[in-house]
Amino acid sequence: MMLLATAICWSAWAVVINSINPETTNWIGFVLFYTSLFLSLVGTSTIIGFVIRFAALKQELVFRQVAIAFRQSFSFAALIVALLILQASHMLVWYNMIFLIIGLTVLEFFLISYKRV
Repeated sequence: MMLLATAICWSAWAVVINSINPETTNWIGFVLFYTSLFLSLVGTSTIIGFVIRFAALKQELVFRQVAIAFRQSFSFAALIVALLILQASHMLVWYNMIFLIIGLTVLEFFLISYKRV
């Protein structure tokens, strides 16, 4: 299912790339572009993260590994899309990139240490 959903997201991104002109589009075109790219990156990096965890490392509990891979891929995709948005706004400088990485790292450490009661 995840492979199919990721393929659909990449197809949607390709359609957006081929049909929307960034010089003449309004905010809806940019939202479609960044949303389809975000979903495509989440799906692809989740699949890659799951395969590395499950096949290469031979770890147990498939559902837990998928949840961890999805959480980390969500952060990765958010980082990439945020960096692209900053680049498009001419606001991407080294300290903004560092702040984003530190923020996502702190969030990841919080989620790792957070235990459900």
